[in-house]
Amino acid sequence: MRITIASRAGLVGALLLAGLGAGVTPAAASNPAGVASLGSAAFTKGSSAPISIASIAECAVEGPTSNSSGVVTRTGITFGGGTSTCTTTVVDPENDVTTTKSEAKGQNFELSALVTSGGPRIKIRSYSVSCTATQTSTNANWTYGGATGLGTLPSPVPVGYVKPITKSNGTLLAEAIFNEQTLPGNGSIALTMLRIKFAPASNITGEVVVGRTACSPTP
Repeated sequence: MRITIASRAGLVGALLLAGLGAGVTPAAASNPAGVASLGSAAFTKGSSAPISIASIAECAVEGPTSNSSGVVTRTGITFGGGTSTCTTTVVDPENDVTTTKSEAKGQNFELSALVTSGGPRIKIRSYSVSCTATQTSTNANWTYGGATGLGTLPSPVPVGYVKPITKSNGTLLAEAIFNEQTLPGNGSIALTMLRIKFAPASNITGEVVVGRTACSPTP
């Protein structure tokens, strides 16, 4: 079984090939046949009411095979909307052989929740995640452009790369985890482009996910 993960940050064409290596999160069961979404959020700032945004514009090869969302805004966070498609293509009708592609494309993400704690305003102008599958291989990739507040990333971006988000004095406010992968060992992939986990000094608990997809080899 061939598993390929590619990443590209900004305009830098960085390619990362990954198998069952270090930094991979184990899972007890197979990933879905094919899903994609723009992201989600669940966090609480101080004594304020919890912020909860369910998976945005999620599609699945079992249905709905396409989805879209306008701007979703809560206090401290905005997802600028986007689309998703999860398609199945029959490549051998006589033997019912198929391939799948699950993709989500988002825009104008902004996280301002850290600003009052002395942190940066995080913006991503555009981003996409996708996962393709055949009977013998799966391939996931992600890309984003126009990002501010996240600093400079290595090229290529390693699996599970952690970028500290700090105040000017170095106090840790959150961790931005890029290229987070789940590979159960059965050929399936789950890929989260970016997960932001808040640290105690931010006075925020919870996390934000930007761009997620998963797929499994086709039957």
